[in-house]
Amino acid sequence: MYAPTTLLALVDQGLPKNVTGTTVATKRDGEWVQMPRAEFERQVELFAYGLHALGVKRGDRVALHAENSAEWLIADLAILSLGAVDVPIYTTQPADQIEYIVSNAEAKVYIVSSKTLHASVAEVLGHVPGLTVIGIRGSFAPGMAAWQDVLAKGEAAKAAEPGFLAESRAQVKPEDLATLIYTSGTTGTPKGVMLTHWNLASNVLSSIERMPWDIEGSRGEKILSYLPLSHVFERMLAYLYLNVGYPVWFVENFEEMLKDLAFVKPVHFSSVPRLLEKVYAAIHAKGATLGGAQKKIFEWGIGLADRFDVEKPLGLGEKIQYALADALVFKKVRALFGGRLEAITSGGAALSKEVMNFINAVGIFCGQGYGLSETSPVIAVYTKGKLRAGSVGEPITGVEIRIADDGEILVRGPNVMQGYFKMPEATAEVLTADGWFKTGDVGHLADGKLFITDRKKELMKLSTGKYIAPQPIERRLAASVYIEQAVVIGNSRQFCTALVVLDAVAVGNWFKANGGEVPGDLAGHPRVRELIQREIDQVNTDLPHWEQVKKFALITRPWSIETGELTPTLKIKRRVIHEKHADEIQTLYA
Repeated sequence: MYAPTTLLALVDQGLPKNVTGTTVATKRDGEWVQMPRAEFERQVELFAYGLHALGVKRGDRVALHAENSAEWLIADLAILSLGAVDVPIYTTQPADQIEYIVSNAEAKVYIVSSKTLHASVAEVLGHVPGLTVIGIRGSFAPGMAAWQDVLAKGEAAKAAEPGFLAESRAQVKPEDLATLIYTSGTTGTPKGVMLTHWNLASNVLSSIERMPWDIEGSRGEKILSYLPLSHVFERMLAYLYLNVGYPVWFVENFEEMLKDLAFVKPVHFSSVPRLLEKVYAAIHAKGATLGGAQKKIFEWGIGLADRFDVEKPLGLGEKIQYALADALVFKKVRALFGGRLEAITSGGAALSKEVMNFINAVGIFCGQGYGLSETSPVIAVYTKGKLRAGSVGEPITGVEIRIADDGEILVRGPNVMQGYFKMPEATAEVLTADGWFKTGDVGHLADGKLFITDRKKELMKLSTGKYIAPQPIERRLAASVYIEQAVVIGNSRQFCTALVVLDAVAVGNWFKANGGEVPGDLAGHPRVRELIQREIDQVNTDLPHWEQVKKFALITRPWSIETGELTPTLKIKRRVIHEKHADEIQTLYA
């Protein structure tokens, strides 16, 4: 079988492999809408012709601002079929950033999913001259085209130029620009990452080699997708799933994730660590709601899973214990994920050893990978049978990794971007003349496996001269049932402190389980402070004294994308948090 070198060829190769009858399924208004291959291909063709009729030409940029859906993939493939460039936008992106992205990319067309999403940016879009606006779920404003209108235009254009699209697709080359992905960034102006067809296609082909289940032998299975397609990780995986012949089922509402897992019964989904941390915490909190023998059996099984180590083979006695725990406890945990889940791939941030070991212990293969938008994205990913807790795995085929003298991870390979759009100076800062990309992350290689320590710019230096990597400490704190989020403070200070966001539900359940009423002011209650202090003491036990959290402030409102403390990829904006909580931080060091 030939190795496709463009995204169009990747998808064309894979669609005939799908034996389920559904190419893409979208949950919309609570109902699953399944789209078969013939309709999927028909709409890709007509939408491409429709965009052509609207004046979209080779090299033009088209902005795509929508939730995950069949239409997202259709629009994407239609844009690529014209040799045009798509510009995905997060649904959570602020209006001013969207105006900047659409203007900076010089987008000719802006595709938006819903009336609500359009209303949030309608005013700023008015500042962008000559922009054609298309609504996926209808026309929401005068002069706006609806999805069906564009398909109708496509019908007419196809009749007038029946050979145009095939000719257009044939002209798409591996080195052609496929997308501009604007990095959300924890600071500064968004930068448009330029990725070619081969950047992404090479990443798909190398990632297929690491799939943790038999992709050839179980094509009747399904994939569940909840991470946004505007994120390069999920988008690359969408191309991968289509290439290997698996239908993708898109979640509508993250809050209904467990319900959707039970219905779809997927074989795999990708995730950010925070979801897995919340699941880990929720399972541990379950024991507090049980009683009698049921409680003892559950806590015995969970305790067994907590002691599991992916790197240590089980002895005969341990195998017997795990078999019994599987029948009594772990099987019920797997049922929460639909019962057929074989693997979870974690990305976007580091996954803690505790969570990784636990999920593998209950019988769901879980490993993590590492990459950035600038690397299409995967640089390294786990290999089944070679898991190392704390490691992001080994470099994928074709990708080289080098550790600079200061510990920064450098990467070279076919997945590395062409540069930042219209930003030559910013490009020169991260791309060397011989093709090495400076990731900005600090780490090391051991036995061929990559370990990430921290972000280079986020390393903190105490006033004592000691360097602190805050992220590993924050991950361990957030693994607590009672802690939703945590940020470690300490740069230019004498010792480390932390801002701790409470998990109000878990803390409330703790009060109830211990015979008390839930107080109105959790953060101000002395028993809550005692509870969190015990959790912090447990984390401090394994840390050198200069990394230990000496004081903490309790925060009741979670940090979010909407309130500005998180990026669309859920990364912490430290500067924003420091500014918003300046008084609490000052008190910690008073």
